[in-house]
Amino acid sequence: MKTFSATPADIDKKWILIDAEGVVLGRLASIVAMRLRGKHKATFTPSQDMGDNVIIINADKVQMTGKKREEKFYWHTGHPGGIKSRTKAQILEGAHPERVVTQAVKRMLPGNRLSRQQMTNLRVYAGAEHPHEAQSPEVLDVKSMNKKNTRV
Repeated sequence: MKTFSATPADIDKKWILIDAEGVVLGRLASIVAMRLRGKHKATFTPSQDMGDNVIIINADKVQMTGKKREEKFYWHTGHPGGIKSRTKAQILEGAHPERVVTQAVKRMLPGNRLSRQQMTNLRVYAGAEHPHEAQSPEVLDVKSMNKKNTRV
């Protein structure tokens, strides 16, 4: 028996809709990263973009356990003394709360060219509306997968 290796003609991409309201951030990010890579499929091939297109809504209502809301994201401006930081709570309350979810998913993928391409299949929206109704996405209920996925 030969090992199956998928080609671009074999790939079947679906559209998945996930509601992030009340879901724990890390658990959501790991499920989304798995879906983006395509590891949930039996035909998974590491060198191909096998993953689905994922839409996440209500990203501003994502939950975190412990004191993770006070953890900081750091970046450097490139100038001397240019280290900057913002807590996750500040980002969630700011103008772009979807960046917390995007960054969590990005950091759960390997750091290579294929992962950067797979990140283009992720769409994150702070509110409940999204412009992808024409793709008729399937709803993936992350809350009901495991009782630990939600936080009250």
